[in-house]
Amino acid sequence: MLNIAKTTGWEEVFSSLHNGVVMIDREERITYMNASAEDLLRVQHWKGATIRAFVPNSRISEVLENEHSLIGERLQLFDRECVVNRTPLYQDEELIGVISVIQDITEVKHYRDLLRQFESIIEFSTDGLYVVDKEGTTIYVNSAYEEMTGFPRSELIGRHMKDLMQEGYIDQSVSLLVLKEKERVSILQKIGGKKDVIVTGSPVFDENHEIELVVTSVRDITQLNGLRSELDRAKTFSELNQNRYSLQLKGVADKVVFRSKEMGVIYEKVKQVAPYPTSILLTGESGVGKEVVANLIHYESDRKDKPFIKVNCGAIPEHLLESELFGYESGAFTGARKEGKIGLLELAQGGTVMLDEVGEMPVSLQVKLLRVLQESEFYRIGGNKPIKLDIRIISATNKQLLEEIEKGSFREDFYYRLQVIEISIPPLADRVHDIEVLVDHFFSYFCSKYHIEKRMTKETRSALLTYRWPGNVRELKNMIESLVVSVPTISIEPHHLPVHITDYRIKGSEPLSLKERVGSFEKRIILDTIQQHPSLRSAAKELRMDHSTLVKKMKRW
Repeated sequence: MLNIAKTTGWEEVFSSLHNGVVMIDREERITYMNASAEDLLRVQHWKGATIRAFVPNSRISEVLENEHSLIGERLQLFDRECVVNRTPLYQDEELIGVISVIQDITEVKHYRDLLRQFESIIEFSTDGLYVVDKEGTTIYVNSAYEEMTGFPRSELIGRHMKDLMQEGYIDQSVSLLVLKEKERVSILQKIGGKKDVIVTGSPVFDENHEIELVVTSVRDITQLNGLRSELDRAKTFSELNQNRYSLQLKGVADKVVFRSKEMGVIYEKVKQVAPYPTSILLTGESGVGKEVVANLIHYESDRKDKPFIKVNCGAIPEHLLESELFGYESGAFTGARKEGKIGLLELAQGGTVMLDEVGEMPVSLQVKLLRVLQESEFYRIGGNKPIKLDIRIISATNKQLLEEIEKGSFREDFYYRLQVIEISIPPLADRVHDIEVLVDHFFSYFCSKYHIEKRMTKETRSALLTYRWPGNVRELKNMIESLVVSVPTISIEPHHLPVHITDYRIKGSEPLSLKERVGSFEKRIILDTIQQHPSLRSAAKELRMDHSTLVKKMKRW
């Protein structure tokens, strides 16, 4: 029961609350609503309206009839999960309505779920994790630490690190060193007087830059071989030759921009198949965007945080391609590095490999790669130890592989292993609705990238939209970049475009006549000259043309 007869300034109090507050009279009409309630109910104009206009299933009538509170009722308000308390409202002992207090518990539930997920992640970590507070007292130990050391967490939690050292649990404490040095510290530590481990303690600072916690990761010394292997992988990553292949670990190089139905179908298909490790073959003319689609596949998969290595099969010499893909052991062949080399397939472990221009791959290598894909393991050149492999293969080609199979330059069994899913990307001339959005996207992108202010006239844009773009998206992208950086004026006019673009008016039309081409060329020369002179008279003089003739041409244009 709430009596407001003697309450003063209640509106100021309610307006400052984070929870939503709604007051309803005996006719279920809203008499007051604070800003938090307006936000939760997504209303602005509520005065005189009934609560059922915004909450159709409201139980206000029950509170008015029974004069009993309804506490803790769950209520879904749009995308928010809430708890609402409804209480009778009295004035001078007479029931005048109901006050409802709405609490948004979406974030509370989210953070509770997030905390539970973090705890699960910590428990499933293969590294031992040990956490102490700012005093050096143990507050958390995960199960990996228990298994690694043999010490149950019940013997450790609540104990100070000095006491554990004195009792022989550890010979030295990295946590105490971190508390002293106020920075990350790594040491070799002996646990229980028998097991050597590598421990790294990291400080966690509060907003005042004071240490709040020390989190220590513990790894068995026997895993040093694994660390050495990781070091070799990192070294090889740094040596990647960008002219032969490229590596991405995160971030998408190009956005997928489209409006056409054709690309819409492809986009939906990619979203459908990306989560599965199935091999995918991308086909289409050069420049249609096969690499962009490959990016989308990788970053829509659960491998998105793993390496994405792109191999251009046509750019790497045949005699080097095998060693680049599979790597080799020390002394495998003349000229091999003494320490051996990790191959691209091994570098991509857990991630994705894109075989670009796969139609250029030598037949001899197709046989070896087919065996790798079938058995999910391979051998380095000169090696005798099989290496398990978990990668996804995306292939791309502008060739007709079935025709190559008939010629004997591509293996049929290898083709069907790559072509579990085939996605054919049509040329830009067959999806003209994409041209406009691509022109706008790249124009905006390059203006922003190079911090250049440019405008494109209606005529220029029209010429770009009606050109056939035989070089597809790549040609369009390069053309827009060229216009943005090379045109000296703010306004990009039709005469700034190359002749081969202005020669075509609409897709599929015949080229301009000789007279039209000469006229277009004349217009370009005159406009360029005008821009370089302060007046039409000086421009006419430069062109050795009568001033009145120049004015007539300008009016006609």
